[in-house]
Amino acid sequence: MNSRIRVVVAKPGLDGHDRGAKVVARALRDAGMEVIYTGLHQTPEQIVETAIQEDADAVGLSVLSGAHMTLFRRVLELLAERDARDVVVFGGGIIPDADIPELVEIGVKKIFTPGATTQSIVEWVRANVAQPVA
Repeated sequence: MNSRIRVVVAKPGLDGHDRGAKVVARALRDAGMEVIYTGLHQTPEQIVETAIQEDADAVGLSVLSGAHMTLFRRVLELLAERDARDVVVFGGGIIPDADIPELVEIGVKKIFTPGATTQSIVEWVRANVAQPVA
């Protein structure tokens, strides 16, 4: 049985810029986590299906398009519908500070804003995502 943390990194919506998501995915992988990168233009349904199929411990969403409130909310709703509330959802991108409290209130565990280091993201995931039992 695999004992590494499994993280789905996803780019929901119409945003076509994925450099940051790829950098985070690489940092998590280099830190020993198993990373599944979904690619661009994923729907919340596709992201949740991937998380379920891959038995992910966490989903990291990168949103630069301004649709973060709708996209994060929908991913969380779909995870709940699939009885996967234990999947930790975190994210980053261009997200106004004023929106972060509401995202946390609906269940997003952490938002990383521009300037967050890959090391801080890796450390947060290690500290806040349950380590699978080998």
